[in-house]
Amino acid sequence: MFSSCFTFCFSFHFCFLALEIVKYKKATFYHKKMIHFGKKSCCHKMEAEVFKEQGNAYYVKKDYAEAFNFYTKAIDLCPKNVSYYGNRAATLMMLSRYREALEDSQQAVRLDDTFMKGHMREGKCHLLLGNAMAASRCFQKVLELEPDNSQAQQELKNAESILEFERLAEISFEKRDFRMVVFCMDRALEPASACHRFKVLKAECLALLGRYPEAQSVASDILRMDSTNGDALYVRGLCLYYEDCIDKAVQFFVQALRMAPDHEKARLACRNAKSLKAKKEDGNKAFKDGSFEQAYELYSEALTIDPNNIKTNAKLYCNRATVGSKLNKLEQAIEDCTKAIKLDETYIKAYLRRAQWYRLSETMRRFIKQRRLKVCVHFKCNLLKNAQLELKKSKRKDYYKVLGVDKNATEDEIKKAYRKRALMHHPDRHSGASAEVQKEEEKKFKEVGEAFTVLSDPKKKSRYDSGHDLEDDDMNMDFDANNIFKAFFGGPGGFSFEGNSCKAYLYLLIIHLLIPCSDCTVNPLFFITVVKFGVGTIFHGFMGIIYLIKNAVQTLIL
Repeated sequence: MFSSCFTFCFSFHFCFLALEIVKYKKATFYHKKMIHFGKKSCCHKMEAEVFKEQGNAYYVKKDYAEAFNFYTKAIDLCPKNVSYYGNRAATLMMLSRYREALEDSQQAVRLDDTFMKGHMREGKCHLLLGNAMAASRCFQKVLELEPDNSQAQQELKNAESILEFERLAEISFEKRDFRMVVFCMDRALEPASACHRFKVLKAECLALLGRYPEAQSVASDILRMDSTNGDALYVRGLCLYYEDCIDKAVQFFVQALRMAPDHEKARLACRNAKSLKAKKEDGNKAFKDGSFEQAYELYSEALTIDPNNIKTNAKLYCNRATVGSKLNKLEQAIEDCTKAIKLDETYIKAYLRRAQWYRLSETMRRFIKQRRLKVCVHFKCNLLKNAQLELKKSKRKDYYKVLGVDKNATEDEIKKAYRKRALMHHPDRHSGASAEVQKEEEKKFKEVGEAFTVLSDPKKKSRYDSGHDLEDDDMNMDFDANNIFKAFFGGPGGFSFEGNSCKAYLYLLIIHLLIPCSDCTVNPLFFITVVKFGVGTIFHGFMGIIYLIKNAVQTLIL
């Protein structure tokens, strides 16, 4: 019994002693391990500081890529160090990698909310990326930590100005004032140079304004930095679409929808592009088949699809104008060409077709519906020539009016009219009148002779009636009114104002006595001359006197 108890006690003490030994060894192991870990952590901090110093040196040298590498090594060794994240954020900003810089800045302020530089860098990254609201919150936090920070105050003003430009741009876009939108985005991009959203909106408005090269340049810059940007892909497609490269445009729209399936603008533009292409092709086919009415309707429907597509719509207007000319809608065709030119001032085909239809409309408008004549190439020249001929006819003397006869007067009627007018305006009959009256009557006497010379000659009369200029036709228009008078009134044996013949003087005396002249008086010398030569005339025979009296009576009857 005693031995059993002794054995039990011994065993219990032995187990207790063994347990204490184990605890002691374990404590010793952990103590040694903590010592080793402390030594290792201390080594890491020292090494991280070395990397940081090297990164600072490269940063000063503006070798930002190497500085980034050393700051990254320092962060890997001490991931809880705030300054390392701050330094790497600054380096990333210098490398224009603003999104990565934003992440480092946010991590820094998460580790230490009082890290003022971290808040400042976070605000700058937000501002450069176009997030003005978030930037404002960061700068306000900086001002809470350091109220007199002038840089934070200025950046806060920049953020507020961006918000204002965004508001104006949104209103202007709804009003379709795209120029104002471009202006606002240019101002907003000065502090927010890395904002893709602002650049895309500017590029879209440039495309809507027809400034396609500028719009494509902006979109291409975005795609070089981010090839998966759906908005930039949409703008590239929009530029191609508005430049009438519809097939390529559809490819970009499809790619944009692949990157951003919910992109509503890309979906609508893709649908419009496909519909426009289909309508245009159907219209072209109908025109080639001779179905002009159908082609006209198809082109009209295509024009309603997208009013913003200037170049395609200009071609559609020109195509519809061609169809309109085939349907004898000449005025509508001219109007469509004018609309095409208004949309695209460099569209030469529209200018040529409008000029062609202007000629048809102005010169053949009254005849095209009745006879459907073809316009002659020299029609305009002939029209000018005819106008010049009519102008000449309107300015020349009216010989029919001078003689007082109708245009259909016979040869005898013309002779009788000349006889009457010549005697009425003969200068000797008005020798007693004033100088002005004598001059006027002499002029009329010459006009009467000139009219008789033309109208008594069938050839000259025909050319005069047809409007030809007789002086330009190599016809002899030199004449003497007295010679014409003597030739016409010569009678049997003839008479002349020269020599001893007095038939004409006696004839004029008889007319003057029978037809009193209200504006002249008889010159006594005129009577003496007539009496003087009258005696000689009697000796020429009684038949001469009878002939004179006969002519005088005929003149009175006329």
